[in-house]
Amino acid sequence: MAKFAFSTENICCFPRHTNSLFNNTSLKHRQLLIFSSKQRSQLRIFSAIRGKESVTETESVITGLLVDELDNSASASDAESQEEGGEVGFDWNWPPWKNLPQRYKLIGTTSLAFVVCNMDKVNLSIAIIPMSHQFGWNSSTAGLVQSSFFWGYALSQLPGGWLAKIFGGRKVLEIGVLTWSLATALVPVLAGFMPGLVLSRILVGIGEGVSPSAATDLIARSIPLEERSRAVAFVFGGLSVGSVTGLLMAPPLIQNFGWEAVFYIFGILGIAWFLGFQFVKEEQPSFVADLISWSRTISSKKSLNTSLKDLGASLKVSVLPPLASIFVTTIASQLADNLIANGVETTTVRKICQTIAFLSPAVCMTLSSLDLGLPPWEIVGILTGGLALSSFALSGLYCTHQDMSPEYASILLGITNTVGAVPGIVGVALTGYLLDSTHSWSLSLFAPSIFFYLTGTIVWLAFASSKPQSFSKID
Repeated sequence: MAKFAFSTENICCFPRHTNSLFNNTSLKHRQLLIFSSKQRSQLRIFSAIRGKESVTETESVITGLLVDELDNSASASDAESQEEGGEVGFDWNWPPWKNLPQRYKLIGTTSLAFVVCNMDKVNLSIAIIPMSHQFGWNSSTAGLVQSSFFWGYALSQLPGGWLAKIFGGRKVLEIGVLTWSLATALVPVLAGFMPGLVLSRILVGIGEGVSPSAATDLIARSIPLEERSRAVAFVFGGLSVGSVTGLLMAPPLIQNFGWEAVFYIFGILGIAWFLGFQFVKEEQPSFVADLISWSRTISSKKSLNTSLKDLGASLKVSVLPPLASIFVTTIASQLADNLIANGVETTTVRKICQTIAFLSPAVCMTLSSLDLGLPPWEIVGILTGGLALSSFALSGLYCTHQDMSPEYASILLGITNTVGAVPGIVGVALTGYLLDSTHSWSLSLFAPSIFFYLTGTIVWLAFASSKPQSFSKID
C-alpha cells in the first residue's frame, strides 16, 4: 500500500479507458484534458496494486501533476481500510464546513450575534405589558424604561468606534455581546428596583451600541471589496432575522412561562454565542488592512390576557417588514457586488443603492398618506415594501465607511450611528407633539419622514463618495 500526497496547480481529467496510456507517452488531446484551477488543491490517493512483482520503475511523469511531496508513512488503519483490487479513494474532511474559509465562519457567527442583538432589543416591547401590570407602571414609567435603551445606544456609538480601532472589532464585539446578554438576564432580578432596571437597559444599549462599529471593523479587515456588499448585508441582515425571531418567540414564552423567561432565555443565548465565538479564529486580512407609549395601565388579569392576544395578532403584521427585508437584502447585496465586479465605479454603486433605500419608503409613505380608498391590506403591503426596500442601505451607506477607510471604518460608522440614534430618543415625543397639534397621522408621522428622506437623497447624491481617503495612511 502506497500513500501519496499531491499538491496540484492543474486538475487532469483522464478518459475512462486508459489501457494504452502507459505504453504511449505521447498523449492525444482527447486522452488527457487539463484545465486550470484557481486554488491549489490537496489530494490524498490510496492505491493497492496486485502483482507488485510485475511493476517496473519508470521516471516518466505523464499526468502533468506537480508532485510536491511523497508521504510513505501510511498508518495501519489506512492499510486495513483499503481493499486490494486497484481501488482509489479520497480522505474526506468532516464536518463539511471544516474547510470553509475562516472569513466566512467569522461573518456567519457575527451575523448570529446580530440576530441575538435584535431579539434582546425587541423583547421589552412585548414584555412591557405584563411587567406594567405586575408593577403598576403608568405610561410615563413604561416609556422611561423603554427609552433608557436608546440612551446607552446613542452614547456608545463613538466610543465603540474608537475601541474597535484600538483593540480590534473582535474583542469589542465579544465584550458587547456579553454585556448586553448579562444585562438582559438581570432584568427580572432588577425589575422591582427602577434605578437598577433603567441601568440594565442602558447597559443593553451600550452593548448593542458598540457592536455595529465592531462588526464594521471585522468586515473591513477581513473581506475584500468584491465581497463586501454581501458580507455587510449578511451580517446586518441578522437584525431583521432577530426582530422576526424575537417578536414570534416572546408572546408564547410569556404566556407559558411568564415574562421573566423571555429575558432569561434570550440572555442565555447571547452568553452561549460568546462561548462559541471563542472557537472561531480570525482570518488574517488579505489586503490593507421603538419607544411605545401606552394609553393606560393594565389593571386586571383579564385585560392582560386580551392585550396579549391582540398583540399576538398585530405581530403577524409587524414581522412582515423584517421578513421582506431579508429577501431584499440578499438581492441588493448580490447586485452591488456584481456591479463592482463588472467594473462599475464603487461610488456609483453606493449612490444607486442608497437612493433606492431613501426614495422607496418616501414614495410608499406618500401613497399611504393619500386618501386613495385603498383597503387596509394594500396599505400594509405598500408600507412593507417601502420598509423592505430601505434595506438597500446595507449595500449603500453601510459599505461606504469601509470603502473610504478600512482602518477607520468603525469610527466613521460610530459617527453616523450617533446621529442616527437621536431620533430613537426624541422621535416618538416629537410625533406625539405633532399629533396633538395637527390631529393628523399623515402630517405628524409621514410628512416629516418624507421630507428627511428626500433631503437625505439630495445630500447623498451631491456629496457621497467611496473613494479611499488620505487619512487611512496617517496614524
